[in-house]
Amino acid sequence: MAMAKLLCMLVIALLGISMVATQAMAKEAQYHLDGGQYGPGSLKSSQCPSQCSRRCSQTQYHKPCMFFCQKCCAKCLCVPPGYYGNKAVCPCYNNWKTKRGGPKCP
Repeated sequence: MAMAKLLCMLVIALLGISMVATQAMAKEAQYHLDGGQYGPGSLKSSQCPSQCSRRCSQTQYHKPCMFFCQKCCAKCLCVPPGYYGNKAVCPCYNNWKTKRGGPKCP
């Protein structure tokens, strides 16, 4: 009986910690997206290589990622935050499609 109470209290504590951590990460992510450094026209063309290097640093297909990212950045003057996703921040980057209809920008 005492073991069941202890286990229940442990699960509740872990759930509470998880909720607090999730809220903290959500606030941090919102801060990064609202920081004003992303969005259409937020970059100069000279900033594209460094931003694409950041964007493509986690992929195993580094060369194609860099090629298409720099092409997209030159057109849109914007690279989304993070290594993957977040394309809604940069509509031009998000909406540019290949001939087959897939995403052109990584």
